[in-house]
Amino acid sequence: MKTILVTGGAGYIGSHVVKMLGEAGYEVIVYDDLSTGHEWAVLSGRMVRGNINDTVKLQELLQQYNIDAVIHFAAHIIVPESVGNPLKYYLNNVMGTLNLLNVLKQCKIDKFIFSSTAAVYGIPSIIPVAEETPLSPINPYGRGKAMIEQVLSDLSFSNEIDYVTLRYFNVAGADPAGRIGEGKPDATHLITMALRTAAGLCPHLDVFGTDYPTFDGTCIRDYIHVVDLASAHLKALEYLFNGGKSDVFNCGYGKGYSVLEVITAAKEITGNNFQVNYTGRRPGDPPVLIADCEKIGNILSWQPSHNDLHHIIETAWNWEKTRIARYNG
Repeated sequence: MKTILVTGGAGYIGSHVVKMLGEAGYEVIVYDDLSTGHEWAVLSGRMVRGNINDTVKLQELLQQYNIDAVIHFAAHIIVPESVGNPLKYYLNNVMGTLNLLNVLKQCKIDKFIFSSTAAVYGIPSIIPVAEETPLSPINPYGRGKAMIEQVLSDLSFSNEIDYVTLRYFNVAGADPAGRIGEGKPDATHLITMALRTAAGLCPHLDVFGTDYPTFDGTCIRDYIHVVDLASAHLKALEYLFNGGKSDVFNCGYGKGYSVLEVITAAKEITGNNFQVNYTGRRPGDPPVLIADCEKIGNILSWQPSHNDLHHIIETAWNWEKTRIARYNG
């Protein structure tokens, strides 16, 4: 049985991967400072509380367990916050990851899966965007992720690590069985915010920008169900254990929906015609981001099973109702 260390494994995406790892028979160690994650979301393995910048605790943890691979989620992820507080993002997302990689090198752990983002592409000139597109991030969140991608490439070139970088497009949805989902009370993603507005937790939903060069003036994004994203991590893990070379893969569906299309679907599913306010653009938002997903299908044999916007929103809505009832909003 292989043992996997999952940093940030108590968070939204990490907890779904931890659950799937446990179901697949892996031994799982979750390392999370619980600043945005939740211990109740850890459905498999052992939970250890700690921060990736705590070198001593990381070393102690890796000496205690025989870790075969690391999946790294422990990052701040809110684009507007990164614009307003870039140092917070560079200290955690860049310095923290460098610290983690250094400790892994000392402990001779050389299998690594990195949680990256479509934000590394910035405003791509060709849509859908493929992995070989030059990186040109337009916000500190994306820049920090791009920095680590370069570090991983350099480490792989020097034969110090084998890695898979997964570039997420817009992650949404929840465990279809309703056990886990987005738990952050201050989540900012569109689908979560729309559903919380429908549930009466927010007075209105803000739409940031209606003058983008898109068919309805609002941003277009490629939404991927969190369960499909979790399965991509297991495929990446199998790939590395089978001797696969270091590589980068987009994680999306290759189809985009506008902000207004998502809002319309959310209103239909919840039965609530909630209030929408239209305001100006946010810094750091590209007009369109849609993935070219051919590579991950060809090399990792990954195939999505939840590729439907209404299904994504329905699972998120079912989870949101559970979250409100169980955790008092």
